[in-house]
Amino acid sequence: MYDYYRAADRQAAMVEPDRGRAGSASPAFDTVDAKGIDPGVILGQLVAFIRDVPYDVDLIRTISLYPPPEGAPKSLEEWEALPEDSPYKEGPCIEELPADVRDSLASVPDTRLADLAERWGRIEEFFGRPDEDYLTTLIVELRDLAQRAQAEDQMIYCWTCI
Repeated sequence: MYDYYRAADRQAAMVEPDRGRAGSASPAFDTVDAKGIDPGVILGQLVAFIRDVPYDVDLIRTISLYPPPEGAPKSLEEWEALPEDSPYKEGPCIEELPADVRDSLASVPDTRLADLAERWGRIEEFFGRPDEDYLTTLIVELRDLAQRAQAEDQMIYCWTCI
């Protein structure tokens, strides 16, 4: 599960980190429910198409906010000693997307939607051809979220639960 949302700052983005962002009454976030669209690979490929550049795994460098990176296990022994329900093992996780990703998403004109959806739908990570209407709608939702975040000088965050 991947929920993309905007927040005033990192502290606001991490309110009630165990709760999903899409469809939740509390906390209330402006959210796009993007199901299996991870930020690094699948969203990264959309951003590459928007920018007309080759995809690279380093295209989107998120900043991990939750669980706190400073508390992450530093060795295999520390990892194995974590309880099974530790967020370091199974989430949820919160990451901040870079401003240039927000700005790329916000820049998508309506005239490019069909082409972007068609190209994005061909990536192998979708494991088959997803419905282009669904992808077009998702691109519009992500674009509109990014535009609202830009207008409010906010960042976009990704809440993930495995």
